[in-house]
Amino acid sequence: MLVLGIESSCDETAAAVVRDGGEILSSIIASQIEMHRPWGGVVPELASREHLEKIDPIVRESLTKAGVELGDIDAVAVTQGPGLIGSLLVGVCYAKSLAYGLGKPLIGVNHIEGHVYSVAFENPPVTYPALALIVSGGHTNIFHVPEPGQYKVVSRTRDDAAGEAFDKVAKMLGLGYPGGPIIERLAQNGDPTKMKFSLAKISDGRPDLSFSGLKTAVAKYMRESCVSPQATDEDPRQDIMDLAASFQATVIRSLVGTLEKIAVELRPKTLIVAGGVACNLALREAAETTSAKLSIPVYFPSKHLSTDNAAMIAAAGYYHLSKGESVDLGMTADVTMRLQNLENEDAELKRKKVKYRL
Repeated sequence: MLVLGIESSCDETAAAVVRDGGEILSSIIASQIEMHRPWGGVVPELASREHLEKIDPIVRESLTKAGVELGDIDAVAVTQGPGLIGSLLVGVCYAKSLAYGLGKPLIGVNHIEGHVYSVAFENPPVTYPALALIVSGGHTNIFHVPEPGQYKVVSRTRDDAAGEAFDKVAKMLGLGYPGGPIIERLAQNGDPTKMKFSLAKISDGRPDLSFSGLKTAVAKYMRESCVSPQATDEDPRQDIMDLAASFQATVIRSLVGTLEKIAVELRPKTLIVAGGVACNLALREAAETTSAKLSIPVYFPSKHLSTDNAAMIAAAGYYHLSKGESVDLGMTADVTMRLQNLENEDAELKRKKVKYRL
């Protein structure tokens, strides 16, 4: 079965053709980084306009590279949410038009679930229950996955996503955008023990994460130690490299330490670390150390599949299609789409009667 995947949740326009949920025939990604770099972050209006221009040629290129025609496609899977509304609507409207014209099933996929399925291509099959750390510029959550398609949030960030914190600290240090790759590069020549940053403490006892305080701690250190920002990310000073290394080490200690704490309690059979920040080699090494310590295998996507891509959307779509699940053409983008369909333990959300849906 051939599934055409379409992803446009933020600033990558992507299309992929995947066979039977595990074989990538094509995966095309058009990045907008250079467009947004001067602004230090994604400009929603610019992103949606670029998606409008790129989506049709990207889809056609994915079909050509896969060696298939539109008529060969068995289903269309598209990111329904969460994400930027303008960006999401471009992909959703395009996918709905294709599905209608072809008379094929349409599957709306949660972007975060797509990241869970990004490990489906280059790793052994996931053994359940699994524990998935999804960490990117917009999302930082740990999900308990007792079986395919079943999700429960067991940890989340209370403020900034980890990737967002990387971007903001990089901006404070006078570095470029996106901040994650630059901080990782500088950290390789820095001393991660030079600055002692504390991990956030969550007062209600939940194993949640927080990075806004760390960002403030970096700013305070720069002010009190008279550390001025770099004029450019080229030829960085040693104090900037040490600060980058110390910041990165603290983020990783928080992420992997929380993952380990939850894994000890829930005893999953597989660990998954995915999302854009999963490209970070120091994070991967720390997760592999925890994997060996707990004797639980850890799976990562490749770099190409860590950032936003359509192959993971097609893989998740194939799973839902195999369960007989699809959506009608009344489906629309859902900016706040949640990935949790098991019992919610958060009392506040229970009181508000928030409904989670895939």
